[in-house]
Amino acid sequence: MKQEQVHVIAGNVFAISDAQGDMEVDPREPVGLFSFDTRFLSDWVLSIDGERLHALSRDDIAYFETRFVLVPGVASHYIDADVSVIRHRSIHDRLHERITVLNHSSEPAEFTVRMEVRSDFADIAEVGNVRQRDVQVTVDDRNQRLVLRYERERFARETTVSSSVPAEIDERGLTFRIRVAPAGTWETTLHVAMIMRGEGGRDMRAGLESHQRDVGSGMHDDLSAWLDRAPQLVAERGSLERMYQGSLADLAALRYTPLAYSERVPVGGLPWAMALYGRDSLITCLQTVAFTPELAPATLRMLALLQGCQLDDEHEEEPGKILARLRYGESAAFGELPYAGYYGAVDTTPLFVVLLDEYERWSGDTDLVRELRHPARMALDWIDEYGDMTGDGYLRYERRNERQGTINQSWKDSTDAIIDAYGRQPAFPRATCEVQGYAYDAKRRGARLARECWGDPEYADRLEREAAALKERFNRDFWLPHREYYALALDPYGEPVDALSSNIGHLLWSGIVPNDRAEAVAEHLVGPRLFSGWGVRTFATDQHPYNPMGSHLGSVWPSDNALIAAGLRHYRFDEQAARIAAGIFDMAQTLGGAVPEVIAGYERSLTKYPVQLPLAGRPQSWSSGALLMLLGTLLGLRPTGDNLLVNPALPAGFGRIELLGIPGRWGHLDAYAGDRTAPRPPKT
Repeated sequence: MKQEQVHVIAGNVFAISDAQGDMEVDPREPVGLFSFDTRFLSDWVLSIDGERLHALSRDDIAYFETRFVLVPGVASHYIDADVSVIRHRSIHDRLHERITVLNHSSEPAEFTVRMEVRSDFADIAEVGNVRQRDVQVTVDDRNQRLVLRYERERFARETTVSSSVPAEIDERGLTFRIRVAPAGTWETTLHVAMIMRGEGGRDMRAGLESHQRDVGSGMHDDLSAWLDRAPQLVAERGSLERMYQGSLADLAALRYTPLAYSERVPVGGLPWAMALYGRDSLITCLQTVAFTPELAPATLRMLALLQGCQLDDEHEEEPGKILARLRYGESAAFGELPYAGYYGAVDTTPLFVVLLDEYERWSGDTDLVRELRHPARMALDWIDEYGDMTGDGYLRYERRNERQGTINQSWKDSTDAIIDAYGRQPAFPRATCEVQGYAYDAKRRGARLARECWGDPEYADRLEREAAALKERFNRDFWLPHREYYALALDPYGEPVDALSSNIGHLLWSGIVPNDRAEAVAEHLVGPRLFSGWGVRTFATDQHPYNPMGSHLGSVWPSDNALIAAGLRHYRFDEQAARIAAGIFDMAQTLGGAVPEVIAGYERSLTKYPVQLPLAGRPQSWSSGALLMLLGTLLGLRPTGDNLLVNPALPAGFGRIELLGIPGRWGHLDAYAGDRTAPRPPKT
């Protein structure tokens, strides 16, 4: 059986260990201490008198802090243990671990405490197949620290381990020979610093580090301030409050500051996407703009700063195109993977414009819209100039980096995601349906920004004409009248890919569906082929390639469902939206903890319990954000000028909800749903 893993996170710095707090290389999992895509600790193993420790309990204090209570030996020894150990681990710009040894006997006791230390400096992209590196290990007796260093030309990474009390240091770790009084304690704190050296040996992380040398109150204060800035949820259903607070905390954990940038933006999620992913960050910001609006301007500015400005096949960069991902590991630094700045995504560019407009609607921040006028116009130009690869007016993709580029460049980006009902793959370039909806929405929103913020009515008129033409063309070419749903995609010859998929729900969100077709789309989304009871599947059950465990061929994604539910409410299918939201909330409540990236698509009545997939990340920014978006959808929150419209449609039995202090251009307002006359439940 796979052993439980424990993590602490602070932005894109994270440590993953076993249930005892030990880290040992696992070829299947990214176990260790990571920062900016490099593993700085691959082994971190504690022992007493040569014996490994086993866990009695663990207290996850916050996303950046946990505490293990341990004893030597195996389970049969626990009751007679004369010694126990507390490992208190916290993380910020570095890892801190306080080790406390407790002597429970009535006599003094001597122990040998040992911490084994190793680093392979692996790139997270190669965790499953780590290359051998020449790691230099130095015992720095003068400064009482162990230094591990790897260098390849201008790329240098360094791990230093030091202790708050003297230690015997060798190339494999630190040893403490201690004497503990009867009923006494002994304590040391180990500090692990992660240094990234660039040109001239400069530490590239120096400007990002906290002035604090341990987490102290700073991280707790930051989390408290983050939670205080978000609206307060008061719910008759107590589990809803807990899920809400948990999602906010997960979003706080997944903020990081990229190098050479001053603001925090959301990473994709633990463990494989602890970096800036354009699609994930944009959708997370769209999901959370009513709750944590500060994420949006930081993300928009960062993506504008990195916007494509040239033609580069290796990185799939084009003028105006918005970034897909940004990595800092060794393989990216030397071009072994194109991810130092990779642009292989067809949807990030229209979503950039969508977010800019949505943020302005909520915040009234026209200064940001004016500041980003040029990047927004470049993004809109890219849709027609580079995105329309066949000249038929559709936004398409085909990788230009044939060796390492992403094959499917929409949100369903697994290799086999875009297929027809019989499993046949269309030729390239492909035009997936939801991306046309994003392009339509971007043009409409760009028109509003041009008219109201940029003072350019002629450009606004042009964008509106283009949006109307796209809507007409799309509904002619993608609609399958004999099946009453939209094709998943078109091939380069205009032939539809006839699979029934969750993508059609995104079309409701973007507004490209005519009213007379919306009901048929809604019925498919909550019908038995797509709706599992926990949420909408990515792929319908009666199609040949359907697989409930397939990442995009039958599983259920909370982020996908949040957009679908919002689209259903946009077309006033309130009951259907509530049904989907209830399923996702039930799934999150049943599993507990962070909302997973994806679950299996088994029928709820069959499994009775949400089936998790082994490779699903937790926490994920757009999964945590999905719960917030679903909450806003159920409350019917929508900015209308300088006012906030509240139009609730709750699932049956959901109880009363109060969302207090919703931030926006109106200041802070409250929203209520359910029976306000009933007494509030007591706080526990």
